[in-house]
Amino acid sequence: MNRPAVVLDRHVEAFLDMLAAERGVAAATLAAYSGDLADFCRFATTRGCGSTTCTQTDLRAYLRRLSGAGLGGATIARRLSALRQFHRFLQAEGVRPEDPAAALTGARRPRRLPRYLSEAEVEALLAAARARTGHSGARVLAIVETLYATGLRISELVALPLAAVRADQPLILVTGKGGRERLVPLGSRARTALEDYLPRRARFLGGRASAWLFPSRGVLGHLTRQRVAQELKALARTAGVPPAKVSPHVLRHAFASHLLAHGADLRAVQKMLGHADIATTQIYTHVLAERLRAVMAQHPLARPPARH
Repeated sequence: MNRPAVVLDRHVEAFLDMLAAERGVAAATLAAYSGDLADFCRFATTRGCGSTTCTQTDLRAYLRRLSGAGLGGATIARRLSALRQFHRFLQAEGVRPEDPAAALTGARRPRRLPRYLSEAEVEALLAAARARTGHSGARVLAIVETLYATGLRISELVALPLAAVRADQPLILVTGKGGRERLVPLGSRARTALEDYLPRRARFLGGRASAWLFPSRGVLGHLTRQRVAQELKALARTAGVPPAKVSPHVLRHAFASHLLAHGADLRAVQKMLGHADIATTQIYTHVLAERLRAVMAQHPLARPPARH
């Protein structure tokens, strides 16, 4: 990842790695956020605090400094967005018990629709995974099939215990944000891919016992978010899908969007995604609107009158 040559707080580094691995954020945006948060960390140091100890008062003082420096509205809005996302990340990761940026206000930019892949693009990725051979091929197919079948966050997928998947159960138990547990259905294709992968799992243990579904020989003991993101980029190149479009988070969006396009209930999708608030799931209502237009186009009153 190309970033400015600045010394970053380790929590900022972890946040940027999450954006790259889970959300597929563009390199230019990562570089901008890196610079923005490095600037904030320097300011926080002058006030005797750090990224995990600053208060809402410190954050407001920083925003006042930006306004006083004559920065444009778009730049300040981007820095505010970076601060909000960063502190939301710290709270979600359990680094901070509260989010001091939650009440910060500023000029809000329009919420962008989530990026997602078409069904044909997902099938191309899956075909590329099926064409892989050996143990690594079985693993990557199990990963992609599971991500697309369940809509799991990548952090949830790599932290799945082996016990989460049982041959006699069509559901997997997932521990999400805040330690909340939920049951997510696992489709037949994903179950088949996992059944093929499990006997090969020992290949990745390095001679050690492991409770993880996707173990590795690294420090964490399981696959990292970054490694999965790299595998998806490689599959995208093989499948002829632009790698910039593909990330674990984009597959999560595809899962939700494709379900809704085929008639799934928004509340059911909310439960499967693990969203605490239905408002978060409503970013996918653009799919519902497209489906409604298609339905209305077939309605007799929507057709032009016949000419006699």
